[in-house]
Amino acid sequence: MVPGSSLNAARRARELAEARERVVDLLVVGLGATGAGVALDAASRGLSVAAIDAHDLAFGTSRWSSKMIHGGLRYLAKGQVGVAWESAVERGALLARTAPHLVRAQPYLLPLTPEVSPAQAATLMTGYRLGDLLRASAGTPRALLPGPSTVTPARARALFPALRPGGLRGGLASFDGRVVDDARLVVAIARTAAAHGALVLTRCRALSLRGDGAEVRDELSGEVFAIRARKVVNAAGVWAGELSPSVRLRPSRGTHLVLRPGVLGAPRASLHVPIPGRGARFALVLPQADGRVYVGLTDEPLDGPVPDVAEAPEADIAFLLDVLNSVLATPVSRGDVAGAYAGLRPLLGGDGRTADLSRRHAVVAAPDGVLTVVGGKLTTYRRMAQDAVDAAFPDAPPSPTARLPLVGAPLPGGGTPGFDAAGGPPRRLVERYGAEAAAVHALAGRDPAWAERLPLGVTVAELVWAVRHEGALDAGDLLDRRTRIGLVADDRAAALPAAERVLRDHAERTASG
Repeated sequence: MVPGSSLNAARRARELAEARERVVDLLVVGLGATGAGVALDAASRGLSVAAIDAHDLAFGTSRWSSKMIHGGLRYLAKGQVGVAWESAVERGALLARTAPHLVRAQPYLLPLTPEVSPAQAATLMTGYRLGDLLRASAGTPRALLPGPSTVTPARARALFPALRPGGLRGGLASFDGRVVDDARLVVAIARTAAAHGALVLTRCRALSLRGDGAEVRDELSGEVFAIRARKVVNAAGVWAGELSPSVRLRPSRGTHLVLRPGVLGAPRASLHVPIPGRGARFALVLPQADGRVYVGLTDEPLDGPVPDVAEAPEADIAFLLDVLNSVLATPVSRGDVAGAYAGLRPLLGGDGRTADLSRRHAVVAAPDGVLTVVGGKLTTYRRMAQDAVDAAFPDAPPSPTARLPLVGAPLPGGGTPGFDAAGGPPRRLVERYGAEAAAVHALAGRDPAWAERLPLGVTVAELVWAVRHEGALDAGDLLDRRTRIGLVADDRAAALPAAERVLRDHAERTASG
């Protein structure tokens, strides 16, 4: 375990008291991928940092993504070469250096159905090849991210057996990055920031911001106090405009379906499914390591107040089912949808459809000195963070984060933990915890109750680990973010007693110890 990286209730209490007493170099508001990234970037440059969130790590947009770490092919198609290049560079850093335990290559298949003409297929393959050139120019080895190819109808159905065979001419195969769990990526970033000395404080709501700090409320005790800072970065995502009214955002809603394991058989690749009448836009069918399959994603403007948790409307669910069923041999029904989730994109204000707005990020300075970082996407969180710290502290040392391994990543020369080695951690744990998998696995052997398996194969030991080392404070943290059990309501209900027991036992042991 990386020294100093453990987040828990006891550390929160100590650091909350510290945050009240000192003046930090930087206060970061928001602990999604971008905010946690800002905290890490600043702390790794030797700056003192306090980072707060009204809820939990990865509570907002960061946990509702498609889990893609992509090279910007869509932006390249729109002529946004700079955004595409930035995406390709950041994808390469995650794959090769900073988070290879969480981010890996994922195969994709675009089925060549009658709806995709030969001319369209040729154009799409040209795009894939340009994307591969972008990969090479960004310095990502072909061994980490194979190139595109065409496949036969038989091979296409071997990769995705649920495809309709009639009229299938084969497919276009490509590779891109994916993160095993976006919320776990955020936890790793936040814990790495903590290891570099950042104060990481969840359940601390910023009531107001100014250039030299914020008025903050401890959501657990109700106490209101001030945090003083030399600089303030607002990384509150879709809520950023509520704290810095000069920032204009146009949030959009992206909905995903959650299908139970087995509904689409055992797919070996993700799908790109063209959306009729939407030009070069595609729906995504994304098999997950836990057996579930996500189907997304919509891009609809959000009108009115920004909710804490967005709802996935039935219209979005019906739309995604229609697109999915256009390529399947056996249609998926509404009853096959075990869950759904919706994330809100913090897009910079602009005219036209939200789907056409640039995903470029920006660091905006308010008249009172507060810096707000908005726009962007999960893949480029690190670059967004670097730019924010550069803007706040132009004389600070250069950022080291492009080569800084996150918690769980194998250290240079340290090797990679083995899969299913004799007595070693199982593959599922290695894919989620990396170098810490052995320690999580060992917990399950210390107490028979901790070896109990919950939905998705999650063990109670993983809940114990989350409370002790990953800052989980309640059942929502455990089930909805540290694990993703909560995406399906029935699974959440089945695991809730175990989560409550772990929280109760930990509180009792802390009180007695």
